Amino acid sequence: MMAYWLFKSEPSTFSLEHLAKSPKKTTCWDGVRNYQARNLLRDEMRKGDGVLFYHSSCAVPAVVGTAEIVKNGYPDHTAQDPESGHFDPKSTPEEPIWYMVDIRFRQRFAEPVSLAEMREMKALEGMLLLRRGQRLSVQPVTACEWKVILKKGGLPA
Repeated sequence: MMAYWLFKSEPSTFSLEHLAKSPKKTTCWDGVRNYQARNLLRDEMRKGDGVLFYHSSCAVPAVVGTAEIVKNGYPDHTAQDPESGHFDPKSTPEEPIWYMVDIRFRQRFAEPVSLAEMREMKALEGMLLLRRGQRLSVQPVTACEWKVILKKGGLPA
């Protein structure tokens, strides 16, 4: 059964445009260093799941488009690279701690769906993103939330 997710990224670091211009419009989603988020990447996300791409820490935080998971969770190699900004000496090839998935660009919204707009939508009142203190960079989205945001962004659900 298909699941839905929201991935946060600062557009100055990695935007939906970066993903769209990546080779094969695909990239690994590396560098997640939160155990709860790691568990989602490792245990819950599956090839074919939908992703809402959310720009955070910018002038207008918003969902700007969609992506798709194209590879199930696997060890994050950046954790073992001392030159990487995501290095973790406790993570080894034999006992990896951190995981990632691969995602592929799907579509750009005609109009981004801003955080402020989402806060005003009754159908989204239970959405994790809108909860106070919710800081996970990857988080589940319900099928209803997925459809509501796609419709608001100008895409067919």
